[in-house]
Amino acid sequence: MAPDLTEVPASRRPMKSHDEFVWIYRENSFIKMVMKFKKLEFTNTDGQSLSARIDLPASGRPVAYALFAHCFTCSKNIKAISHISRALTRESIAVLRFDFTGLGESEGDFAETNFSSNVSDLVMAAQFMADNHEAPKILIGHSLGGAAVLQAAAEIPSATAVITIAAPADPVHVSRALGDSKAVIERRGEADVNLSGRTFKIKKQFLKDLESVRMQQTIKNLNRALLIMHSPLDDIVGIENAAKIFQTARHPKSFISLDSADHLLMDRKDSLYVGSIIAAWAIRYI
Repeated sequence: MAPDLTEVPASRRPMKSHDEFVWIYRENSFIKMVMKFKKLEFTNTDGQSLSARIDLPASGRPVAYALFAHCFTCSKNIKAISHISRALTRESIAVLRFDFTGLGESEGDFAETNFSSNVSDLVMAAQFMADNHEAPKILIGHSLGGAAVLQAAAEIPSATAVITIAAPADPVHVSRALGDSKAVIERRGEADVNLSGRTFKIKKQFLKDLESVRMQQTIKNLNRALLIMHSPLDDIVGIENAAKIFQTARHPKSFISLDSADHLLMDRKDSLYVGSIIAAWAIRYI
């Protein structure tokens, strides 16, 4: 009987470095591959601890390091990010992913955060990588995280390649996900908003911060190689956002259609495909 293809975590040993195992089907047989990772912490500009994880190649020194920004109200541990990281480490690219302030296992109050604080968290993560591993050459962002890496790139001089996945052309797009709650926030100053079955307190400062971003100028002056990945069937952030980013950006720029993928890349095949494409594309720019 063939083994289950889901990840099989190894025993948690009392050390900073950990291994995970995954079954890969190759050449008519299953191969057990080791996945190396470390759990890390770094601080944001307010001194709060942010939870991070770095995924490493199974053997040898990484050819480059990537920094990954997760989607709005998500965390570093969603399956799509795990699969993308796995595909990248297979090609010897290390990946650091972390929880933005107030989300996942990170400290802080989500209600006090905004798009600008996300960008600041990314810059601090890049500095942490530079101080403790190697500065990131690749920036990857999913959904609002894609807009955040576009904005943060100017403050991360080591970055030579930027990848957006299902990203909005303007972060103010996120306010549409708030529905009728947006009017309540503007009137009362804050509201508890249900997003994908979870409740988050969002304040008026969050909306004001979104409105202050000048993303078109940011994209035009990116001065990095850019890969835009988007599904034409994305019903959260429409494909027209990818078109706008592409039209605004200067070369070198590339676009990859994600065909029938959903916004969150819930299908394992889609997220592994995204990771393999990023690895093949990025090698030219690192």
